Amino acid sequence: MASKKFNNVYIKDNVSIVGPLEKEGLLKNYDFSIDDYYYGEKTFEQAEIKMQNVVLDNLLNYNKLTDSKIDLLIGGDLVNQISISGYNASKYRIPFLGVYSACASYVEELIIGSSFISSKLAKRVVAITSSHNLNAERQFRYPVEYGAIKKHTTTFTTTGAVATLLTNEETGIKIESATIGKAIDMGIKDTNNMGAVMAPAAADVLNTHLVEMKRNVNYYDLILTGDLGLVGKEIFTEMLDKVYDIRIKKYMDAGSEIYTSSQETYAGASGPVALPLVLFDKVLNCKKYKKILVIATGSLQSVQLANQKLGIPGIAHAISLEVS
Repeated sequence: MASKKFNNVYIKDNVSIVGPLEKEGLLKNYDFSIDDYYYGEKTFEQAEIKMQNVVLDNLLNYNKLTDSKIDLLIGGDLVNQISISGYNASKYRIPFLGVYSACASYVEELIIGSSFISSKLAKRVVAITSSHNLNAERQFRYPVEYGAIKKHTTTFTTTGAVATLLTNEETGIKIESATIGKAIDMGIKDTNNMGAVMAPAAADVLNTHLVEMKRNVNYYDLILTGDLGLVGKEIFTEMLDKVYDIRIKKYMDAGSEIYTSSQETYAGASGPVALPLVLFDKVLNCKKYKKILVIATGSLQSVQLANQKLGIPGIAHAISLEVS
C-alpha cells in the first residue's frame, strides 16, 4: 500500500518568511518578510540561503532548542542539486537528509519526518523548504531580464521559506496518515503549463488515499492542493469527476491563494513554499477545519530533458492532518 498511518506525530511550530510581492498579496500571518530579492546579499542564491537560515534560527530560538536537540533536518528546494538546502544545513550540526520532489518536496519531508517519529527513531524533526522567483525563473525558464513573454498557463514561483518542527509531544495538529504518490507522465511537454502536468498525479494520489484508507471524499473538511494554479485546479476537479467518479466541493488550491488578481501572476503561485505558506497562514490559522488532506504537487522537469521533447512527469504526495 502507498498509504501509511502514523502514531504520535504532531506539528509543534512553524516559522515563515515571504518575499516582496507575497507580502503585498493575500498572505497576512507570516513571521518575516524581505523588501527586495537580494535580501542584503550579493546574489539571489545567497538570499535564498539566508531565508532558510532565518526561519530555522528563529524556529530553534522560539522553542528554546539547540542543534543537539534536533534529531533530523530534512530539506529541499528547486535550485540544482538542492544546493540551497545543503548550504543552509552546513551551518548547523544536525543530521541532514536532502529530498527532491520539485514543488511536492515539503510534504515528502513531512512524510519522511513522520515515519522517523512514528517508528521512534526520532523525537524532533525539522522540515524546511524554500523557493525564490528569480532563481527558479533563471533555472527552469528564462532569466527575468530577457523579458520573455509568458503564457496564461504559466505559474509564478513564490519567494519565501518555511521551517516546521515535528515532534512526538502532543499538540493541536496531528499528522495522522500519508499517501506516497506515483510519478505520472501524460506526455505533456509544455514547461509553461505545470498545472496540467501535475493535476493527473494529484487526482491519482487523492483516489489512492481514499481507496486505501477506506474513506469518502467528504471525510475531510478541506482538501488543499499545492500549486496547481488556476488552470491545473480545473483539470484536477474535472479528472476527479470523469475518471474517478469523485465530486469534490470542500477544496482549495494554495497556488490560487497567495496573489491578488491585480498582481499579474498569470495562473497563480508555484514553488515548494507555496503550500506550507497557505497551510499555516490561512488554513490552520482560521481554526475552521478539523480534518485536512494536504496534497503537494510537483513537476519533475529539467531543462535538458524538456529540450529533448520528452513528456514531463508529475508527482503528488498526500498527508492527513487532524486539528483539535
